[in-house]
Amino acid sequence: MRETPRSQVTVSDSRQGPPQLTPGCAFAHTTGASDSGSPHRSDGRSPHTPRGARHTGPGGRPGTTPPVPGRPASLPPRTPLRRVLFSALGCAVLFALITWQVMSTGPLLQLDVRVDHQLVGTGPGRLSAYLSDLGNAQVAVVVLVAAMAYALWRGSRFDVLAAGLAMAAVPALVVPLKLWVARPGPLDPSTGYFPSGHTATAMVAYGGAALLLTPYTRRNWPVPAAVVLTLATSTGLVLHGYHWPLDVVASWCLCGALLLISSTGMRRSSSRTPPC
Repeated sequence: MRETPRSQVTVSDSRQGPPQLTPGCAFAHTTGASDSGSPHRSDGRSPHTPRGARHTGPGGRPGTTPPVPGRPASLPPRTPLRRVLFSALGCAVLFALITWQVMSTGPLLQLDVRVDHQLVGTGPGRLSAYLSDLGNAQVAVVVLVAAMAYALWRGSRFDVLAAGLAMAAVPALVVPLKLWVARPGPLDPSTGYFPSGHTATAMVAYGGAALLLTPYTRRNWPVPAAVVLTLATSTGLVLHGYHWPLDVVASWCLCGALLLISSTGMRRSSSRTPPC
C-alpha cells in the first residue's frame, strides 16, 4: 500500500525560513550548530563520550576546563610569611649550635682556631682595617638613617619603624651575649668578642637600608650592595685579627633571623608609589 507523500509546507505553517524554538521545547533535541545531525551535541561528537576519553582537568583528575567548583586541582603554595618564619628559625638554630660549640670547646671551635691562624695577617693590612670600619656605627648607621629618611619622605612610616626597631635590637641582643659567652679575641686576651658587634651592625644597617630602598628602585641593586658591604666588613674583621671566623658567622645567623622577622613587618603592597 503506497503512502501519500506529505506536503513540505502545511496550511498552518505558512512561514518561510528556519524553524524557531518554541517555549517549553528541550534544547537537547535541537540539531547541532555544526550541522552534524546529532540531536544531542553541538560539536559534532557522539552523544555519549566514553569515560576513558574524557579530558582531565588540572592536576590529572577528570574534570572540565575551566574546573567546576569543588576541591581545587592543586593545593595552594606555602605563604611567604611561613617560609620567612621557618628561615628565621633555621638561622636561630644555627646560632644556638655555634654558641654551644664555642662555650663547650667543641670540634667546631677547634676548626675555627685553625682557620683563623691561616687567615690573620693575610692580604693588605690597611685595606682590611678600612673594610672593618664599614661596621662602625658612624658609617653603617648613618647609611640606615639616610635610607629611613628617604622612605619616610616617600610615606613608608611603618617600614621605617620596623627598620629602626631591628637596629635597636642589635645592642640589646649582642651586648648580653658578649658578656655571657666571654670569648677572648684572636690577638686580645680580653673577653667580649662573640658575637661580632661590627658584623651585626653592618648586616642590620645595610640590610635594613636595602629593604627600605628596594620598593623604590627599578632594579634590585640595594640587596646585592648590602650583601657586598656586609661581606667586606666581615672579611676585614677576620683578616685584621679583630674577630674569630665563628664570631662573624654567628652574627650572620643572629642578624639574618632579625632581618627576616623585621621584613615581615614591612608592607609588600603592589599599590606603592611606582619606582623612580
